[in-house]
Amino acid sequence: MPLTQRIAPCLWFDSQAEEAAKCYVSVFKNSRIVSVARYGKAGQETHHRPPGSVMTVGFELDGQSFTALNGGPVFTFNEAVSLQISCETQEEIDYYWDKLSSGGDPRAQQCGWLKDKYGLSWQVVPTVLPELLKDHDSARAARAMEAMLRMKKIDIGELQREVARV
Repeated sequence: MPLTQRIAPCLWFDSQAEEAAKCYVSVFKNSRIVSVARYGKAGQETHHRPPGSVMTVGFELDGQSFTALNGGPVFTFNEAVSLQISCETQEEIDYYWDKLSSGGDPRAQQCGWLKDKYGLSWQVVPTVLPELLKDHDSARAARAMEAMLRMKKIDIGELQREVARV
């Protein structure tokens, strides 16, 4: 995969790297699979993968480079790392939330966070949120925080109604 940025995430999957990359590419505009590398016989005593099976998939999501690796079941995703999607509108939030949460863990949904069917955590957040929360001592920011903490998928209209409330 040609490096288009200096730092790029590598996502470790058991054996679903290609499936996950195809799924993610289908969700984001301006996205594509860039390359697929396969395991060979070399190193099989270490990687234990059949020759010809997918090792890595290089892909881009909206211009951001990623690598998906079929590394086996040794490591799994957890909420300590997530991918954040900044959304201008409620329609964008709804779109990404619906696409990425489909088949995921509904128990892992809170404050704009979700876990997809591969176990990867995402944050689907409105671009207006930092502005609503920036003055942490204000009643306005407190109302926005309280409203957000009650939500799974963030509702921009509800946040704005809470902030406007006096």
